[in-house]
Amino acid sequence: MALLDNASGVAVDEMTFPEIIELNVGGQVYITRYSTLTSVPDSLLWEMFNQKNTKGLARDTKGRFFVDRDGFLFRYILDYMRDQQLVLPDHFPERGRLQREAEFFNLPELVKLLAPKVSKQNSLGDEGCQSDPEESSPSADFVRNLASLGATAAACSSLASVGGDSKRSGFITIGYRGSYTLGRDSQTDAKFRRVARIMVCGKTSLAKEVFGDTLNESRDPDRPPERYTSRYYLKFTFLEQAFDRLADAGFHMVACNSTGTCAFAHEQTDDKIWTSYTEYVFYRE
Repeated sequence: MALLDNASGVAVDEMTFPEIIELNVGGQVYITRYSTLTSVPDSLLWEMFNQKNTKGLARDTKGRFFVDRDGFLFRYILDYMRDQQLVLPDHFPERGRLQREAEFFNLPELVKLLAPKVSKQNSLGDEGCQSDPEESSPSADFVRNLASLGATAAACSSLASVGGDSKRSGFITIGYRGSYTLGRDSQTDAKFRRVARIMVCGKTSLAKEVFGDTLNESRDPDRPPERYTSRYYLKFTFLEQAFDRLADAGFHMVACNSTGTCAFAHEQTDDKIWTSYTEYVFYRE
C-alpha cells in the first residue's frame, strides 16, 4: 500500500517529479533542475527521471533521491549535463575515475572527452609518453617539431626514472587528536575515546603513493600532484596501520610532538577530560 503525502493526500509512489530535485550522491547533496537531469537522452539519469512517477527510485532518510556513486566526482557529471561541455581544474588527478563514472551514467560523449587521445586537457602522464609528430618538412616547422620531440623524450625519461626503483625523498606528517577521562583515583582505568581521524600532511604525490585508496581526498580533491596539502585524512583510524604503510614505502620517523589540555568533566566530580593532539614526522631519503 502506497504512503500518502500529508499535505496533498496523494500517494508518494504516484507523485510526479518536481521542477527542483534534491539528490544524495554518495553522501553529497546536490540540488538541480529536472530539465538538467534529463538533458542527455538515454543516459542513466534520463532513464531514472523520465519515468511517469517516482516509484522504484531509492531515497535517503530525508526523502532525497539516492545514487550510490562517488559524490565528489558527480559535480563534474552534473556540470557536463548542464551545457554538454567538459571543464576540469588544472592538473586534475582523477580523469580515470571520472571516466568510469561517465561510463556508469551512460554518457558516451563525456567518455570520449575523457579518453587520453581525444581530450585536449591531457597531461604527458595521461598520454603514456607517446608522441605523434607531423610529417617532416625542410622548414622552420620541422625544427620546432624536433625541439618538441626532444622535450617530450626528456619528460618521458624523467617520468620513467620516477616510476622506477628510485623513489623521491620527502616528508609526510600524520597527526591525530585523542581524548580520555580520568577519575580521582589515578589507578583506575582511564576511559579512552577512539581516534576520530588521522590527518595527513605533505606533498600530494607522496601521500597518494604511500596510502593509495585509503587516503580520503574529499576536503582537497583538486590538489595538483606536486603541491602540498594538510587537509587529507585516512579512511582508517589505526595508527599502526599508517606506520606499517610508511615503513613499507621506505619512510622512517624523525620527530614527534604532542600537546594536551585538561578540563573537568562535571562540576560536581573530580573527573577530568584530557585532550591531546599528536604529530609524527616521517622522512624518506
